[in-house]
Amino acid sequence: MRQNRKRTVVITDYDFDDIEIERAITEGAGFELIGAQCKSEDDVIAVARGADAVIAQYAHVGARAIDAFEHCRVIARYGTGVDIVDVDAASRRDILVTNVPNDRCENEVADHAIALTLAMARKPRDYDNATRAGVWHWQSGAPMHRLRDSTLGLLSFGAIARAIAVRAAGFGMSILAHDPYMQDADIVAQGATPVSFDALIEQADYVVIQAPLTPQTEDLIGEAELRRMKPGAVLITTARGPIVNDAALYRALSEGWIAGAGLDDIAEEPAKQRDWKPVNALFGLDNVIITPHAAYYSEEAMRTVRDFAAGEVVRVLTGKPARSPVNTVASARGSD
Repeated sequence: MRQNRKRTVVITDYDFDDIEIERAITEGAGFELIGAQCKSEDDVIAVARGADAVIAQYAHVGARAIDAFEHCRVIARYGTGVDIVDVDAASRRDILVTNVPNDRCENEVADHAIALTLAMARKPRDYDNATRAGVWHWQSGAPMHRLRDSTLGLLSFGAIARAIAVRAAGFGMSILAHDPYMQDADIVAQGATPVSFDALIEQADYVVIQAPLTPQTEDLIGEAELRRMKPGAVLITTARGPIVNDAALYRALSEGWIAGAGLDDIAEEPAKQRDWKPVNALFGLDNVIITPHAAYYSEEAMRTVRDFAAGEVVRVLTGKPARSPVNTVASARGSD
């Protein structure tokens, strides 16, 4: 009988060492926890068909998987973006989707964006490589320009972007921001100058992308946009990789359309692939720094994200309201 079945929570995938944090929360509430490493929707269906709840990090939970779920009541995302989940399909099936509000890693991402900006501006990697090779010359980092009085342009001006702006202002940078979902007066009140998308990419010395990945922003930065940036400009992204077209960026960097790039993700999104190899041509360039989608990481933030996602599952399955729902469903049923 269904009522005698022990309810199950499935983690579709994770890139941390274990799932003991989640296990303590879910099993402490009386549920069974299963951890998997899904790299395809077929993998998700195979492991989570009978699950009552799903927690997902990178694995795609699309309409086909959602339609195959027999008992699922909630899909919880490790993180803020939910583009890996077909939210409309979940809503049709009366499945709640939750995320982790981005204030859980706001400081980490803002710090990382500034770290990439500083690394591209002051070139410590270039100097370190040169000195290790026996070259002790300040010219190893040339050309270099001071940050003060340079212009940082933020694509999106949400909470994390505003935290980046505060940090950049501390270095004496002027701040431009483009966010079609914010009023100009609100942007001005936060110390930035509102501009159009075209003005942002044409005027900024450092273009920082902190926009969500949506159908509208995928491949938003391509050849046309990169050609319109200043020749000495640097592209920084602490957002999702597919917002930038990697092939166009490779041409821009290798042919000198722009000076450099600092990327926390690349378009192929390696964490979503099985047996990924670093064959992307960007890895062969000296004027780009690439980090492994790590901007959100600190031990404190990681603990909070995992606590929050597992806690959302327990709340929904025990009949309590989710703290961060993404969609609205007729019922987030618990103990049925």
